[in-house]
Amino acid sequence: MRRRSLLTRSASPDTAVPRRGIPRGAVPLGLAALLALPLTVLPGTSADAADSLVSAGKPATSSSVEGSGFGPALAVDGSTTTRWASLEGVDPQWIRIDLGAHHTLSRVKLDWEAAYAKTYRIQTSADGSTWTDVYTTTTGDGAVDDLAVSGSGRYVRMYGTGRGTPYGYSLWEFQVYGAPTGGGGGTGPAVPFGSHLKPYAAGMLKPSGTQAALDQKVVDYYNRWKSAFVRQNCGNGWYQVISPDADHPYVAEAQGYGMVVTATMAGADPDAKKIFDGLVKWKLDHPSSVNPDLLAAEQDVNCRSVNGGDGATDGDMDVAYGLLLADKQWGSGGTYDYKALALKHIAAIKKDELNPTTKLLKLGDWSSSGDQYYYISRTSDWMVDHFRAFRAASGDTTWDAVRTAHQTQIANLQSGYAPGTGLLPDFVVDTATSPRPAPNQVLEDPNDGQYWWNACRTPWRIADDAVTSGDAKSLAAARKLNTWIKGKTGGDPNKIGIGYKLNGTQISAGSEAAFFAPFAVAAMTDSGSQAWLDALWNKMLATPVDTSSYFSASIQLQVMITVSGNHWVP
Repeated sequence: MRRRSLLTRSASPDTAVPRRGIPRGAVPLGLAALLALPLTVLPGTSADAADSLVSAGKPATSSSVEGSGFGPALAVDGSTTTRWASLEGVDPQWIRIDLGAHHTLSRVKLDWEAAYAKTYRIQTSADGSTWTDVYTTTTGDGAVDDLAVSGSGRYVRMYGTGRGTPYGYSLWEFQVYGAPTGGGGGTGPAVPFGSHLKPYAAGMLKPSGTQAALDQKVVDYYNRWKSAFVRQNCGNGWYQVISPDADHPYVAEAQGYGMVVTATMAGADPDAKKIFDGLVKWKLDHPSSVNPDLLAAEQDVNCRSVNGGDGATDGDMDVAYGLLLADKQWGSGGTYDYKALALKHIAAIKKDELNPTTKLLKLGDWSSSGDQYYYISRTSDWMVDHFRAFRAASGDTTWDAVRTAHQTQIANLQSGYAPGTGLLPDFVVDTATSPRPAPNQVLEDPNDGQYWWNACRTPWRIADDAVTSGDAKSLAAARKLNTWIKGKTGGDPNKIGIGYKLNGTQISAGSEAAFFAPFAVAAMTDSGSQAWLDALWNKMLATPVDTSSYFSASIQLQVMITVSGNHWVP
């Protein structure tokens, strides 16, 4: 997708907010109707002797955390000296437990800290998206709530809509009692965020700290990204990711990011599937004018496709990948057959966005044999892990050849044009004869042949494959980039500039997440880069979501997903 000129922005660190006694305005939500089943608060601890505690140590997520040391995992750790605490002064807030399988439930016990809920619900869900109230109250008074409930589900959450104090919501312990059941009631996502069911290749680093803390930082950033960019504009059941820094309000690249992100965050966001399906509907209702199985690249403020309505390869690559993730997460038996749509999209990419001679991706379905763009490729489209997923889903061995062709060009460009840095150019020309960096402006910018607003994503894209597959070619390419940037900056991520010539000369000063965040994934591949990875991670944590740039914010979010151990290949 074309990158327009973006303003240089310097990040300012988030500041932890200490507990204060200053009340803030609550925005309580209306309560859903109670279920017909009678529910009571048990006195003391009079639980049925047959009850079993089924929540201890299970994955927990929350709408927010007050600060370091108050993550949701601390409410299921069995200790009454550690606690989860939400942001202060904001309603609603929730904490959710993933029991891992469907359970019948008989009891929920809430051990409140001083910051308690006056109005809250206990809810269950089979899939993490649709919730059923099994208990509600508007008269909570803190201390210990020992509740008899009757319901079932894989997920259980406390959903607070009215605080009992000016602070937030805080639980020493959140305990769920019941028993697992077979069948009936469905299942949630197959790979819920934070489950880490898809381990990385051996030897990959992660930032220092507990896994729960890393996961929660991603959830926090995701919630801010979602608030800034996810929309339901123009009706029609559509969801979109807005793109305030692009040529048009909606671009395919942003929708592709949105589909990959929401499918990955299933299990942390109860609305993930609903948002994903709204993005699917957007894709179906905005077909490319060249190949209707692809997505039109740009839409205007009225949600109408413009500029010819043709497709862009980068957006289509992520749309297809997102559909494969959705099929693995939720299956394809619902409103949309994700697998069938993915296979159509993959076939369409092969037909109209892949050069059959070079096996390199074209810029879009609009480029055809004989035009001046036919033998030009954009390096940020070279998503090696996507090629692996397309091969596995389709069974088409063409994608093996495609993967090899792109990995060969990465190695040749690094050795032939950037031997000291490993940097890739935004665009490569003459792909049919002697592939080389663009000599000047060939599509977007005088820096088309430099490491600029497209190629800034390549350390992330290359290293995504390295950490998940352990492939020697991807590892070598990622490590070359990591060695150079770590040395160039002396291990200080604040010194990562905005753009470089392929010899390492900096193009622009300033700090931008699109440029510093991707190097964190490359750092994961080097066993000697723990301190460097920690510095990059902390730099990301200190960088707030830039609401004027879906591009930088979306890149940082996806980097954080990978670096925390949550990226996986369907």
